[in-house]
Amino acid sequence: YDLSNQLIFAICAFATCGGYYGQLQVKVDCADRRQSNHSINIKFGYPFRLQEVHFKAPLCEAKRDEVLFLDGDFSSASHFFLTVGVFSFLYSLLATIVYVFYQNKYLKNNRGPLVDFFITVIFSFMWLVSSSCWAKTLSEVKMATNPTQVLLLISACRAPENKCTATQQPLWSRLNTSVVFGFVNAVLWAGNIWFVFKETGWYKRGQRFPTSSVSRKRTSEMRQRLYSESSFDLPEESFRPQLSRQDGFNQSRGGFGQQVQRQGSFQSQVSLSLAHTYIGKPVIYDREKNVALQGPMIFVNEM
Repeated sequence: YDLSNQLIFAICAFATCGGYYGQLQVKVDCADRRQSNHSINIKFGYPFRLQEVHFKAPLCEAKRDEVLFLDGDFSSASHFFLTVGVFSFLYSLLATIVYVFYQNKYLKNNRGPLVDFFITVIFSFMWLVSSSCWAKTLSEVKMATNPTQVLLLISACRAPENKCTATQQPLWSRLNTSVVFGFVNAVLWAGNIWFVFKETGWYKRGQRFPTSSVSRKRTSEMRQRLYSESSFDLPEESFRPQLSRQDGFNQSRGGFGQQVQRQGSFQSQVSLSLAHTYIGKPVIYDREKNVALQGPMIFVNEM
């Protein structure tokens, strides 16, 4: 199967997340004109340890600045997402080299396909979990860096006589794209599970034995169908008086056509007993007492 898509999307996933850099800007206007129009720039980025991001905000009444920090530590989810992306890229690169240059060793003793199958299942699960965690964490990062939430941290903005506004918000398109790439990788790895499974010995053994059983079943069905058609689907006008078991022995001695019994006597013999019933080949005669058709025949012993 093609690993180029896995390589490309893995690079896109950890590149869009790991290299993010965001900035927001707020402005504080104090009631005192001497402390008005203070612009505050707040910068943050990967790995999103927001509790370490600090900025200075003016204290309008004291004519000095205060140091404030953002809330939240979201590094674990971002590290997890980036780690899965890097390792999946490395494994895809290694698998490509093995498929191209070491194909014989890969297929030897069925070890290579089995290892590849289990690792593919693990990466599929890890991509799904890491992408879900990162999507939830990204929503929390957006809330923590919302300018409205940041303004509540500033003491001057809590005073009604002062005016605070948000002049710039972070751009989230890059991080949103990283979440999309994460789920695309999960779909790609999950889809490759089937192709890797076909290379294992489990699939090959499963394909070998059901085929023979199905063929035997079809053969038996065809035999039963042919027997039923030849035994019971003859037209009604083709039935003529048939010979009994003793007549069959006499025919082998050359007495063809002389001891034919009537249809009524044949029916009376059948109604006597079904416990000693034998199946043979009847002989059907035309009007000139020549053999016209042979088919299944039932002989019944008299009790």
